[in-house]
Amino acid sequence: MKKVLFLIDFTTDAKHAAEYGYQLAKQIKADIVLGNAIIVPAEIPQSGMVALPMEESDTLLEDSEKELKRLKAHMEQNDHSATFRPAITFASEAGTVTNAVAHFVKSQDIDLILMGTHHRGRLSSFLFGDHCKNVIDSTNKPLILIPPKAKFAPIKKIAFATDFKNPDDDLKFIYILIPLAKQLNAEILLTHVYDGKYQSPEFEHWIKNFLVELSGTANYPNIYYRMVKNAGTERGLDWLCEHGQVDLLAMVHRRHGFFDDLLHGSDTKKMAGQVSIPLLIFQD
Repeated sequence: MKKVLFLIDFTTDAKHAAEYGYQLAKQIKADIVLGNAIIVPAEIPQSGMVALPMEESDTLLEDSEKELKRLKAHMEQNDHSATFRPAITFASEAGTVTNAVAHFVKSQDIDLILMGTHHRGRLSSFLFGDHCKNVIDSTNKPLILIPPKAKFAPIKKIAFATDFKNPDDDLKFIYILIPLAKQLNAEILLTHVYDGKYQSPEFEHWIKNFLVELSGTANYPNIYYRMVKNAGTERGLDWLCEHGQVDLLAMVHRRHGFFDDLLHGSDTKKMAGQVSIPLLIFQD
């Protein structure tokens, strides 16, 4: 991954995510694009579709450019390390967040998107109110969500959460994850949360063969497997993030799949709002 897009809305949480992302970019030796989507009134349903005067739109763009330039300078001036320093550029785009993201991805040749989440109580406001769900649904690039309470530390363990209902698809995204893990020198922990009394011997035999084949084919030995028994998937993942020494949680977003169940399940709306570590989302 050579270039990371930071979505910035100039809130404290977004700036916190940018600080986290800067350290991550240093780790993977990637450059940074600071991108701000200017939501004009005509894009907001409650506005009654009132058009924004051209001069006011230009003023918003100028203000956005000034804030992005200030954030860029802050990052560069506070990096006193002798290690890799990411090149930072910035851009603003008027319109919806999803359209702005699509424009940035295409025009800036983006490999990874990073955005902060606001500190809310429930996933309904956490995702929907902060445009995260729209970005999750619309982009085809990996997306990292940074919660406000995430504290940066070198990423040494990545948990890839799956129910193994789509093992061939899982394998595709694990292969995408492996180069990132190699750059970070991190372990990959394949995590299966289940609520049954036991796993069948057939499944245990299958997962052992799966791991042996994966490690050999990928030529990366730092791949492990862990079962987490819990009454609910979101509770199991929350426990893993709190007690499993995991630095990054990775999941695949599929329509009517594992991640989609977490988003829309009746008992699962607190999971992402409570998780204290970054969440890496792959779109199927």
